[in-house]
Amino acid sequence: MKATYVLLCVGLVVLPATICQSPAERDSYTECTDGYEWDVQTQLCRDINECETIQQACQGEMKCFNHYGGYLCLPRSASVITAPEPSSQSEPSVPVESNEAFNPCPVGYRAQGDTCVGELFKAKCRESLLIWFYIMYVHECDVLRLFIMLWTDIDECELDMHDCQPSQECINTVGTYTCQCPDGYSKIGIECVDIDECRYRYCQHRCVNVPGSFSCECEPGFQLAGNNRSCVDVNECEMGAPCQQRCYNSYGTFLCRCDQGYDLGPDGFSCNDIDECSYSSFLCQFQCVNEPGRFSCVCPEGYELLGTRLCQDVNECETGTHQCGTGQVCVNIHGGHQCVNSNRCQDPFVQVSENRCICPVVKPECRDLPFSIVHRYMSITSERSVPSDIFQIQATSVYPGAYNSFRIRFGDENDEFYIRQINNISAMLVLARAVTGPKEYVLDLEMVSVSPLINYQTSSVLRLSVYVGPHAF
Repeated sequence: MKATYVLLCVGLVVLPATICQSPAERDSYTECTDGYEWDVQTQLCRDINECETIQQACQGEMKCFNHYGGYLCLPRSASVITAPEPSSQSEPSVPVESNEAFNPCPVGYRAQGDTCVGELFKAKCRESLLIWFYIMYVHECDVLRLFIMLWTDIDECELDMHDCQPSQECINTVGTYTCQCPDGYSKIGIECVDIDECRYRYCQHRCVNVPGSFSCECEPGFQLAGNNRSCVDVNECEMGAPCQQRCYNSYGTFLCRCDQGYDLGPDGFSCNDIDECSYSSFLCQFQCVNEPGRFSCVCPEGYELLGTRLCQDVNECETGTHQCGTGQVCVNIHGGHQCVNSNRCQDPFVQVSENRCICPVVKPECRDLPFSIVHRYMSITSERSVPSDIFQIQATSVYPGAYNSFRIRFGDENDEFYIRQINNISAMLVLARAVTGPKEYVLDLEMVSVSPLINYQTSSVLRLSVYVGPHAF
C-alpha cells in the first residue's frame, strides 16, 4: 500500500476578536465579541478556552480543540498540531518600526475602516488561526474526501464509529453522538438495565414486567379501562354468560339463578327440573304429574279438579253427559252414574209413585210380604272410616199406639252394616266395616209396626242401593 504523508494547513475564518477603535477611545471600551472576554489587566479582549469552561463540550469519540473565538470537536484518532499562540495582546510581540503605521488590531488582524479583518493564508500560515492535521497513511485519492469529512458532520451511529454498548442506543448529534438507554431502561454503570415498572404500582390489579416496558392485566370478571391501567367490571350477563335461565351481574363476577321449579346444577350454570311429585304423596288428592318447572294434579275419570289439588265427583245426571234412555232414571254415584228403570216394582207389587211400590192386601200372595217398598239410592267413598252413620230411616206414617222396630232384612250377608234405632219412628244405618269400591250393595231396611190395641202388624221396606266409589274421595 502506498502511503502519503499530508500536512494540511487550514485557515478558519472567524469573527473579529474586537471592534477596532481609535487610540483615544481604547481606554473606555469593555465589550468583546463572542468567544472572547475582557481582560481587566491587559485592557484587551482575551480568547475563552471553551474546552475548559464548557463541561463535556465534545462527546463520544470526539475531542475538543480550542481556537480563537471558538472550539472544534474532532476525532480522537486525528493527530493535531496547533500553531504557536500569538503573544498576549497586552504586549506587542511584533516590533513596530518607526516608519510603520500604527495597527490597533491584535496580531493576525489588520485594520480595515473601523473593524479588524483577519489576514488568511499568509506564509507559513502565521498570524491566523491555524490547525495542522498530521494524518498518516492516507490514500492519495482520499485527500479531498478527508477534507470534506473533517468539515461536515459525520453520522457515527450509521458508520458504526461509536462505542455505545449493545444495550444502548446511539444518537447522532452535530459533531458528535450520544449513547442513551431505550425507554424503559436505566443506565447502571455502562449497561442499560430494564426498569421494573411493576414496583411503582402502576396497575390496579396485576402488573407484568417485560423488557423495556410493562403491561397491566385484570382479574377474571374485569377488563382494562381506557387508560390501560385501571380495571372495570365486566357485565357478563350482557356478554353471553352461560346461564341457562337467569343471570345476575355482580362486581367482578356473575350469578346464575333458576326459575321456580328448577334447581341450579352442579356446574352453576344449568337448571334442572325439580320433581315435586317425588317429594310428597299429599300434593295431589289423586295423582301428581311432574312438568318442566312445575307440577299439576289430575283426577280420575268421572271426577274434576277442585282448585289445584282436590278432586270432586262429576254429576253426569245434572250435566247431561249420561247415557240413560227412555224409561230410565239417572242416578249419580262417585266416579260415574247408573241408569235404573223408572218402574222397579215386581209382581205382585204395583207402582203407585216414582219410587214406591205396594202390595195390595186383596192379593193372597201379599200376605207375607211388606206392604210397601220404597227405592232409594246413595253413594259412599271407599275406605270410609268406621263405624260411620251413612243413612237415616224415617217413618212416614205411624198408627196410634203402634210400636216400630227396624232391621236389615236382606243384603248384609257379611255383616258390614247394622241398624241403630234412634226412637220409635227413626233409625240409622251404620257402616260397620271399611269397604272398598267400586261395589254395590242392595239393602232391604225394614220397619215393622205392631199395634196391640187393634191386634195389627204390618211392615214396609226401604230398598237402599249403596254404591261404593273406587276412590276415597
